[in-house]
Amino acid sequence: LCSKGSNLTPAHHYADFRFKTYAPVAFRYFRELFGIRPDDYLYSLCNEPLIELSNPGASGSLFYVTSNDEFIIKTVMHKEAEFLQKLLPGYYMNLNQNPRTLLPKFYGLYCVQSGGKNIRVVVMNNILPRVVKMHLKFDLKGSTYKRWASKKEKEKSSPTYKDLDFIQDMPEGLMLDAGTFSASVKTLQRDCLVLESFKIMDYSLLLGVHNIDQQERERQSEGAHSTSDEKRPVGQKALYSTAMESIQGGAARGESIDTDDTMGGIPAVNGKGERLLLHVGIIDILQSYRFIKKLEHTWKALVHDG
Repeated sequence: LCSKGSNLTPAHHYADFRFKTYAPVAFRYFRELFGIRPDDYLYSLCNEPLIELSNPGASGSLFYVTSNDEFIIKTVMHKEAEFLQKLLPGYYMNLNQNPRTLLPKFYGLYCVQSGGKNIRVVVMNNILPRVVKMHLKFDLKGSTYKRWASKKEKEKSSPTYKDLDFIQDMPEGLMLDAGTFSASVKTLQRDCLVLESFKIMDYSLLLGVHNIDQQERERQSEGAHSTSDEKRPVGQKALYSTAMESIQGGAARGESIDTDDTMGGIPAVNGKGERLLLHVGIIDILQSYRFIKKLEHTWKALVHDG
């Protein structure tokens, strides 16, 4: 896309750049599988400026969310983009057989080449809707080795805590009703088996906790207006995009799961008996357990208990 424009592309005020789309047919299948219409997709990504999020991970990636809260855009490294392309056939088979999953849903992979730089971005589902206040956020790996949030992270207005913080702050854990609990565990076990079959490790469970009772207390202390004036979230359009749909998956048979009062979150209770809504999803699956990771493990095993 040269700045002067051509018979195929419009003129623009930026330096010349190339826009590249990877595996367009495969990603179009994914979008169809999740009921995302092509015009909705383009409108979400291109109509309004993207909103940059403060970086929740240590990967150095930049994260953006579309203004309608539907999609996350994440910058990825060359290796991750390559790995995602290799993953596509097996990943597609899995999603086709079972769209009920907490795995990331990939909707597109693109590259902008400009000024000798390649910027690769992947478009995914948004796990934590901005319209729902997350009172707590955790990045959980099921490991306790050095799994505290850093001092710098804790100073942020909305920090992402880790496993040891979870054990300290929620010693009683989270209580879900029996049906929801078994649906969640089944989904997670199946997803982990899929990741294991792809030799993927290093992924995390992202958990956002919205505390309904705390929200009500905050509203009262602010002398808040009633919820009817509040900006109600635009319901997410993609199928299985909410946490509740991901574990229960009624949307496939044309039933819509009523998520009006839960905004798609999974109802739970904490140790104090406060009502919660959980927003969960598996993230960071583009790290393969290959040479570098094996090397890292071998080195750490020499210093600590392997």
